[in-house]
Amino acid sequence: MTESRSETLTRADIAEAIHRKVGMSRAGSLLFVEGIMDHIKEALGRGETVKITRFGTFKLNDKGERIGRNPKTGEEAKIAARRVVTFRASTELKDRVAGR
Repeated sequence: MTESRSETLTRADIAEAIHRKVGMSRAGSLLFVEGIMDHIKEALGRGETVKITRFGTFKLNDKGERIGRNPKTGEEAKIAARRVVTFRASTELKDRVAGR
């Protein structure tokens, strides 16, 4: 069994990796990462699918209104319709995670 890591990769970590690998300034690297994240958020906000080749696809799904239950009380409650973002990993990413 593979040991799991409890560490979290942050935007700052990504910016630092860009700084080291590309030689861009730390501030420039962070602006670059923020710019990419903003572009992805804006595209999703417009209802577009975001596909990053060899990584995965971010897609919007509309979930209809439904009845759910409070797990503590068992009482029924209405869950409002909403739009959610889903992520589907590419085959390459799945293989990397699986250690292949």
